[in-house]
Parts: sequence; structure tokens; C-alpha cells
Amino acid sequence: MEQRGNFGTKIGVILATAGSAVGLGNVWRFPYITGQDGGAAFIMVYLLCILFLGVPGMVSEFIIGRHSASNAARAYKNLADGRPWQIIGYIGIFTSTVILGFYAVVAGWCLQYLLSSLMGQVNGDAEYVTTFFREFSTDAVRPLVWTIVFILITHFVVIRGVRRGIEKASNMLMPTLFVLLIILVVASCMLPGAWKGIDFLLNPDFSKMSRGVFLDALGQSFFSLSLGTACLCTYASYFSRRTDLAKSALQIAGIDTVIAVLAGLVIFPAAFSVGVNPDSGPSLLFITLPNVFQSAFGSMPVVCYVVSILFYALLTLAALTSTISMHEIGTAFFYEELHISRKKGACVQTTLCIIIGIFCSLSCGAVELNIFGVDFLGCCDYLTSNILMPVGALLTSVFVGWYVPRKIVYNEFTNWGTLHGAFFGLWLFAVRFVCPVCIIVIFLNQMGVFK
Repeated sequence: MEQRGNFGTKIGVILATAGSAVGLGNVWRFPYITGQDGGAAFIMVYLLCILFLGVPGMVSEFIIGRHSASNAARAYKNLADGRPWQIIGYIGIFTSTVILGFYAVVAGWCLQYLLSSLMGQVNGDAEYVTTFFREFSTDAVRPLVWTIVFILITHFVVIRGVRRGIEKASNMLMPTLFVLLIILVVASCMLPGAWKGIDFLLNPDFSKMSRGVFLDALGQSFFSLSLGTACLCTYASYFSRRTDLAKSALQIAGIDTVIAVLAGLVIFPAAFSVGVNPDSGPSLLFITLPNVFQSAFGSMPVVCYVVSILFYALLTLAALTSTISMHEIGTAFFYEELHISRKKGACVQTTLCIIIGIFCSLSCGAVELNIFGVDFLGCCDYLTSNILMPVGALLTSVFVGWYVPRKIVYNEFTNWGTLHGAFFGLWLFAVRFVCPVCIIVIFLNQMGVFK
């Protein structure tokens, strides 16, 4: 079996792990929820959820991954002392594989729209844009081809290894993504009436504070940081023994939040400048925003052309940073457990994801692939988001908080006493009590109990 790699620099650790968290959800869900739930008031609640759920959950997975320095299944097994806790690792690996399968479908749409933007095809009136998306997404061939292309792009990054592949790609992709965001923010905020969108996003409206706002913030903090997918555990297995786990978790959560807020500063000023109230999900990215850009920058065709290209380039990069991390989870598992080369392990993972991606892509309209009346892609999304991720994260909190020997946990948290452990007690309390309660609340909310 090949020798395991590791991240070579501190910035590589931060950018690669932050890249796993930054994805399409930062663009199509966070800004919408923020505007709907009171702007800056929601962001304040969200930051509290990050501190008391997101960061403790991240550090828990970091501890498991770094301590064992192996794939997720073996990492849990090494600490399980013969008990069946290793099932958590298998849940995470399965979850990430399914997510990558359907996530690549939407990522493929981003590639198609990037190409179409370059060719000047994503412009026209609202009816044209809606028809363009419907005809493309329900086509049997084109979305399928782009899905496979995106998975293969991810594959060729991962097979190069941790330093030459994942870390190198992240060191290029994340700064580029940030620069594109800043350019788009400036362009959007310079539009006439853009201040209304900025005010809507960042002005705290405490009159909207409710149980629903708290539940939204809790869920967003959980899903945005990829808790329960074994991603954080796998990446932490490549951390050095000198990496400050708690500090890294805070930095990663901070980067993820900043990028989400910047995405909002792209969307809302442009939308409000033309009198459009943005929705969320795929329709925002592929129907609403092309209309917004066309209306907002229509009098400046060159600017409209450039903004459209930059936006879909941004989406493609954000999707790629996420798919790389999800692919690595299965790759590490297969090549370590099957004792094969990294390239062969990646091929196994790629094949599985392509198979899932094919069914998900075809279920979007080309072929009727329904389970209990829901298309196959929707079923994969429901299974992972509503069930597997909360279950995996809940079991991880219980495992680290109550089962793993306290000495091991403390040593990892403080880097064997070389770091100040003043917040260890607070963190452990959060892992033992706060995280399980919050995750159960998220699970019940996803199941519609609080609706």
C-alpha cells in the first residue's frame, strides 16, 4: 500500500478544509435564508450556532481523524476498542459518496452555464431563460455528459495525492474564488438602488426573530460545515501533529461564513436594483439570477457578458472544492482497506459516483425514476441530508464526548500539552450535551416535527 500523504503547510490545511465546506449551498441557500430571517439578526444567531455546534462538531471529527491518521472507517475502528462504533465511519463514507453522485449533477449544470455564458447564450427575456434551463436539465444526454465530466475533473485532482493534488488545487481555487466574489460584489453594489439589497441583507430586523429563525440558523451551521459526512475526519488524518485543531476549526468556519455573506452581497443588491426578490435552490442560480444580470446590466452588454461568466466560474470553483473533499473520503477508504494503489482506489470511487450520477441526472426529467413519488436525485438528497448526516454527526458527538478516553481527547485538543487547554472543559460540555441536543432538534425539524 502507498504511504499516506499529508498537508504540507498551515495555509494548505485551512484552504483545503474550508474548500470542503464552501459549496453551492453558500450561494443558493445562505443569502436567501439570511434575507428571509432578519438579515444581520439571523447572522448573529448563525454565528452562535457555529460556535456551539459547528466548531465543537468539527473539532470532534478532527480529533478522530488525526489521532488515527487513516480513512474514516479505520479511524473510528481504532478508537472503538472492538465495539461497533466503526459503523459511524462507514455511514460517513456512504453518505459522501451518495452526495457526490447527485452534487455532480448540479455542478455539471454550472459547467454547462459557464460554457453557455462564454458563448453568449444565457441572455434573453425571462421566458427564454426559463425554457433554456428546463430543456437542458430534462435532456437525456447533455446533463449526463457534464455530470461525468465534473466527476472526472475531480478524479484527476484527487489521484495526484494530498499535497500535489488536493492541497495544490485548494491553494489555487480558494483565492481565485475569493477574488471572483469580490469583483462580483463590487459590480453588484455599484448598481442603482443596490443599497436596498445591502440593507435587506445586513440590517438586523429583530422583529423576525422566532423559533423558525433559530432552527434555520442551526440547520445552516450544521450542513454548511459538512458535519456527519466523514469529510472533516478524513482531511484531519492528513493534519500534522502541530496543527491547532480548535483554531483551525474557527478559521475554517470564519472563511465559510464570510464567503456566504459575500455571496449575499452579490445576489441581493443586483436583485433589488431590478425589483426581484430572490428565491433559493437551483432556480435561483439557473433562472432567477440570469434574469437579474440581464436586467441589471442589460444596458452594458460587455459588463453583463463578463459578470455572467465570472458568476458561473465562481459556482464551478465552489462546487469543485466540495467534490474534491467528498471524493477523497471514498478514495482513502478503498485504497487503504483494499490495499491497492491510490489511483485504483480513486477509480473505484469515481465509478460508484458516476453510476449514482447517471441515475440522478436522468431522474431530473429525461426518464421517470421515482421512489415513493420522489425523483431519484431528490431521494438521494433526502436520505443524506435528513437522515444520514444527522445520525452520523450525533453518533460522533456521543462517541467523542462519552466513549473515547478523556486523556486521548485532551491530548489531541492541546497537542499533547503544548497548547493552552483553557477552553477544553467548555468544548467537551458542548460535545457531550449541546451538540447532541442541537442535532436531534435539526433531525426532528428535517422530519417536519416543528412545522
